[in-house]
Amino acid sequence: MRSKTLRRKAAAVGLGAFVVLLDQITKAWALRAVPAQESITLIPGLLRLHVTENSGAAFSMLQGAGSFLVLAIVVAVIVILLAIQSSERWWETLTLGLVLGGAMGNLVDRLTRGPGFSDGRVVDWIDPSFFPTFNLADTSITVGVALLLLFSVLSRE
Repeated sequence: MRSKTLRRKAAAVGLGAFVVLLDQITKAWALRAVPAQESITLIPGLLRLHVTENSGAAFSMLQGAGSFLVLAIVVAVIVILLAIQSSERWWETLTLGLVLGGAMGNLVDRLTRGPGFSDGRVVDWIDPSFFPTFNLADTSITVGVALLLLFSVLSRE
């Protein structure tokens, strides 16, 4: 039983690492593929690729709060790792892995893409016409939290 639990927790951390890798690869691709200050339309009026740098949090809130955001993300990562450690349900462990990967992906940007350490900006590049621009890390956080909530509700029934 213990080895199964350990494998599940390792899988969650591995999933998080995979999300970070995929997030960083897609951001690097977007920076090379999409010309600065331009966009590539994929579905007219609905979806385009447009690279922006966000120094704030979700929806560009807290612009310029770089060091605070880095600290908040580090605390969130620690809390997520502790939650993975104490998790007993497979779905909880894996969905937390998605959230972990998304948080870490954006943390990498904050630490490496800016004028100074922890002053970085997150690269966003997926631009739906009806929603703020986002990236794969944001998607991983959103999907992870949504699945966590869904499974939590379903497991109570």
